[in-house]
Amino acid sequence: MAKSRNSPVNRVAAAALADTLIRVGLRPALARQLEQIPQRQVTVEPRRPFREPGVARDEVFFVQSGLLSKYMSDGSGRRQIIALRFTGEGILPREGQANYGIQAIMRSEVLIGKREDFAAIVGTDPEFGRFFMTLMERHAAIGYEWLVNCGRRDSTARVAHLLCETAERSHIDVETQALINPFTQQQIADITGQTSVNVNRVFAELERQGLIRRKGREIFFEDWTEIQRVGSFHADYLR
Repeated sequence: MAKSRNSPVNRVAAAALADTLIRVGLRPALARQLEQIPQRQVTVEPRRPFREPGVARDEVFFVQSGLLSKYMSDGSGRRQIIALRFTGEGILPREGQANYGIQAIMRSEVLIGKREDFAAIVGTDPEFGRFFMTLMERHAAIGYEWLVNCGRRDSTARVAHLLCETAERSHIDVETQALINPFTQQQIADITGQTSVNVNRVFAELERQGLIRRKGREIFFEDWTEIQRVGSFHADYLR
């Protein structure tokens, strides 16, 4: 039975590692190999950093459910969220220390594997390299879009763009489902380079223009075409 226009989307079900990798283009046999890496599941709460900046990043993370952020701070301690990882996305290990920290936006379930176990599997087939290069290029494209968003767009466009991207990366049907807003106003401010007070004003303006409707944490897109235009949002960079 079709969902009504007022039906909120349910929380995203936990993602299976192999199934997610297959869905985004990895050959099933290779996806099953990666699934066999020794891993542990942890629950990450949003109230404190999960991984601090300036420490070795010798783990691979897969977001089974929830939402993680990468963040950095300026000299006065003000935080900027620089990237998001949604359910079914991951954070790859890297050489040496990372200059960013990791924190949950909402309560999240995360699979963690060791860098050496990950590298041992990935080194067995060149297709792995091509696959992860494609994922890295996608995240780079998202980063470029965020740079333009914070550097050139006005406050309303910044929030509109973030809402559009969040809806796309959460895989909701904007015509029939509401987006369950995962962010606090402060987190939106930390993503879009504003104050939480200004974010509150922007939401009121988006509602006044008839672009969204809010019911608690549910956000209904009343005019999807127009909010994309306001936010200069084109989903091609997410493909």
